[in-house]
Amino acid sequence: MARRDLSGAVDFDVLERMTGGEDSITDEVLGLFGQQATMWSPMLDVREEGWRDAVHTIRGAAAGIGADTLAQACQAAEAADRASAPPLLDRVRDQLEIALGDVAAYRHELMLRSLRG
Repeated sequence: MARRDLSGAVDFDVLERMTGGEDSITDEVLGLFGQQATMWSPMLDVREEGWRDAVHTIRGAAAGIGADTLAQACQAAEAADRASAPPLLDRVRDQLEIALGDVAAYRHELMLRSLRG
């Protein structure tokens, strides 16, 4: 596990391949992931009309940055019926928080790297 990985929840090699290793693009993609998480996570509740849409969107964003455990948790929740979804949505929220921690650490490392020039 690299210094930037707090938990290993995100395979940053996936992201780096997608962005061609360009730090500014990588940072932008991670920023967009954070925005998606902020926007959609309040809907991770079966009482919300669009809970399934929220899970689907987070799933795609997670897959795009290499957060496979989060993407798998989203896939399970998305396939569930309303009655069995609550504990699965709890798992999505937990995995999202873990991934966001790794993303924050990685973005911090990118910022430090840019300061070093």
